[in-house]
Amino acid sequence: MTEIIQKFADISDNYNVAFVDLWGCMHDGVRAFPGAVAAMQGFRARGGKVVLVTNAPRARGPVEEHVASLGIPADAWDSIATSGDSARAAMFRGAVGRKVWFMGETRDRSFFEPLRIIDDPVEIEVVELDRAEGIVCCGPFDPHADPAVNRPQLLYAKKRGLKLLCANPDMVVDRGGAREWCAGALAALYTEMGGESLYFGKPHPPIYDLARRRHAALAGAIDDPRIIAIGDGIRTDILGAQQEDTDSLFITGGLAAKETKTGENPDPQALDAYTTREMVHPTYAIGFLR
Repeated sequence: MTEIIQKFADISDNYNVAFVDLWGCMHDGVRAFPGAVAAMQGFRARGGKVVLVTNAPRARGPVEEHVASLGIPADAWDSIATSGDSARAAMFRGAVGRKVWFMGETRDRSFFEPLRIIDDPVEIEVVELDRAEGIVCCGPFDPHADPAVNRPQLLYAKKRGLKLLCANPDMVVDRGGAREWCAGALAALYTEMGGESLYFGKPHPPIYDLARRRHAALAGAIDDPRIIAIGDGIRTDILGAQQEDTDSLFITGGLAAKETKTGENPDPQALDAYTTREMVHPTYAIGFLR
């Protein structure tokens, strides 16, 4: 049974490393959540380490800049692991070939910047679909359009046997009050159509390996990390933690606010019904990170 808590400090002494989701947990796509920032600052002040683990389909550098622009200060976190970096490593090892068709917005083009940690990387060329050996998907061209508008291109790609590299397994995010589609929705559609999709963000293992390596590289890294994963995605953050045999704190006031009837905190019966239906069981739950 998931335990509903009032604040992170109620349980934080049990852990010394936090893998913390960004969107829906630390910010809403427009601005930082002050309570979440304060909670992470307090955790770090007591000696904890915070690794921001995000399904952002971009390199760490642009994400770090974005985090600062939203008002999340540097003293609220120690390192960042992105699904973009995890997926980029696979791309530069040739997971979807040398010539790729790109799906995403202009801001996601940083995905193709060199990745120095890869020895002898594949030289990637972005081409039109009819010349492509594979697909790199950072998200829809239009995040407000139904993913099905891409069905003709995806059907053509499937017939050619192209693999789709999904740089963000999230299905949707909420930017302020508006819901947007993510790369995960396109990858799910492609898989449903019979195509092959490759995933690298939460809940899949590569990003957790990257997060652990990012923690290990920190000055003062903790030798015996007791990790808690924090996030608002039941099928990404919380399922990923469950699969990694890691405790989790489910932020119910994000993507699942309606299903869990969250006010200040989730309704216990609604929370239990939701997690039972999803077959994912967080260790703890709270309405908003604070």
